[in-house]
Amino acid sequence: MKQKTILALTFIRSVVAALPATSEKLCFDTPAFYVNKCLFSRLKEDEEHLVIYTEEREQWMQKDPQTFIVTPHYINYKYMLVNLDRVAPEILKELLITAWKQRANKTLLKQYLANL
Repeated sequence: MKQKTILALTFIRSVVAALPATSEKLCFDTPAFYVNKCLFSRLKEDEEHLVIYTEEREQWMQKDPQTFIVTPHYINYKYMLVNLDRVAPEILKELLITAWKQRANKTLLKQYLANL
């Protein structure tokens, strides 16, 4: 694994660790992040992109189409690819937390909001 990918994963893991009921498992032989049993993000096999759940991907892609993309494989799913070389850390953190919120159940959301 490339050094820059290891650094990105370290950052991602630090963000995800603060979210309730998260776990890391392999998905397509890459690190993936779950809330309960729901996938909300994973490293793409190319190690240059993060696959992330989002209900606002059109907005992100309009903002920066070089950083946020969708390949034909993801057209029918609520996921987009994030270029890890281009995304700012604060945006990546926002995307991860939002993805977690969109996949978490109401009990976990209340727990998260109570701890803010």
